[in-house]
Amino acid sequence: MFKSRGDIVYKCTVRLLEDTEILECEFHPSYKGKFLLEHVCQQLNLTETDYFGLRYVDAGGQRHWLHMAKLILKQVKDASPILFSFRVKFYPPNPLLLKEDVTRFQIYLQLKRDLLHGRLYCTANEAAMLGALIIQIELGDYDPNIHVGNYVTEMRLLLRQTDTIEARIQELHREPVEGTPGGSGGVQGMSTQEAERAFVKIACQLDTYGVDPHPVKVWDHRGNQLYLGINHSGILTFQGSRKTHHFKWSEVHKINFEGRMFIVHLNYPEKKHTVGFKCPNGPACRHVWCCAIEQMLFFTLPSSSDACVYSGGGLFSWGTKFKYFGRTEREILERDGLLAPRDTQKEGSSTGGKRKASSVPATPSTPMTGDFGYSSLPRSTHSAPLEESGPDDTCNGACLLSGPAVDIALACNDHLRTVQEEAKPPGVVHVAALPAEYSRGSSAEASSTESAGTLLPAEPWPGTGPARFSLLRAFVPSFMVVWLTLALLAILVLETDWPPLQYLRRKPELVALRRQYYAPLKEYLKRKVVELF
Repeated sequence: MFKSRGDIVYKCTVRLLEDTEILECEFHPSYKGKFLLEHVCQQLNLTETDYFGLRYVDAGGQRHWLHMAKLILKQVKDASPILFSFRVKFYPPNPLLLKEDVTRFQIYLQLKRDLLHGRLYCTANEAAMLGALIIQIELGDYDPNIHVGNYVTEMRLLLRQTDTIEARIQELHREPVEGTPGGSGGVQGMSTQEAERAFVKIACQLDTYGVDPHPVKVWDHRGNQLYLGINHSGILTFQGSRKTHHFKWSEVHKINFEGRMFIVHLNYPEKKHTVGFKCPNGPACRHVWCCAIEQMLFFTLPSSSDACVYSGGGLFSWGTKFKYFGRTEREILERDGLLAPRDTQKEGSSTGGKRKASSVPATPSTPMTGDFGYSSLPRSTHSAPLEESGPDDTCNGACLLSGPAVDIALACNDHLRTVQEEAKPPGVVHVAALPAEYSRGSSAEASSTESAGTLLPAEPWPGTGPARFSLLRAFVPSFMVVWLTLALLAILVLETDWPPLQYLRRKPELVALRRQYYAPLKEYLKRKVVELF
């Protein structure tokens, strides 16, 4: 337990990966998230703590990861009772490279949980093999005197556990492992550690490995329902249980969000693309953005020092500042001796010291002078590849398992408004069109109108001095009112989704005006205000 530093001590409950196991903890108001995670890992004898995190749900029902560098009490101030869930936050690309068996066992427990709750999509054959491996781990070798009847039914292994698949699991449990006398590809004869490694090896090669589905809609007139997944390889989209797109981190240039819109900027050899996804609400969109940013930085940054990200916000919201905290995957592998250390002195001199990852597009209108955009960050995944290729992990549109995303979508559909028949925001394209060519429409430049300044004579005309003064007194307020009205009208057109103004928003001139002048100016002012405070 934590030692209290005063009279006020708060209690919380931490659920572990096994639903039957919990930890009762105490923390002082001055403790940050890092202390609670380290305490839980210490109780589990975990030393490779960087892959794990604590998740909680706020009063509005939105899930969050406990930030390690912020006060615990400030993050869960409205929660009663205070409840956390210990979960794997960063799924390693190859869990077999982990140093500690206890760490690999926690990864196994998380994957077993994902399989049970339907987050780990797989074919019927893969589901049967994974189920048989769980049986082998928990019950040991098949014994006809002990394992009688349909003993698999008593164990909940899959989200949809049918009689057919249960029979196949029992069959695999009885068959000897391949390579032994009479072996036919079963699991009998495997030790607990071998079965765990085999389970993890199969699971980590599935498309949905490490994916927590987020319900979103594509920003188009149809508003197709998709599920967004983010893991070590990039950003994936799923329709039902079928993977539709995979945006690798090497292709992702920037990630930002505006209101309910989660926006991904992509760089392909032929041209740039921008993809927009509409989340159920603003907090859900911010959560998706935070998850994507953390995954991207953890698996791509060579070093976590001074990595800051700014994004989000509209006219009356200055957005979000996100400070990455903790080691990156490369730093972990270097510490464990799996990668050669970098020449930090040389790299530090070449990068110029402090690094910031900005979500503001690096366009000629907003040059990245002092800060570094995503385009300057390395994109290679530093984990060593798997030792050999695994089984076929394609779902072919007929996966046995359908995850909780289906239930989430049913719950969210009541809150999701139908996407209106309106033009896409500038630069946001339909995800189904990627990476195929598409037409951006008219790109006519905005015709800039300049107000001609009134030239006043250096010397006042005879007899007109007082009249000129009165004219200026009347002209200046009128001039300010006119420009203020025009500014408010421009903000109303460019920032709102008011249906009567949709026709104006689709004008090529206004589209070009927003891209070339309005958006860069707004981002510049937002950054200055954020830096000021």
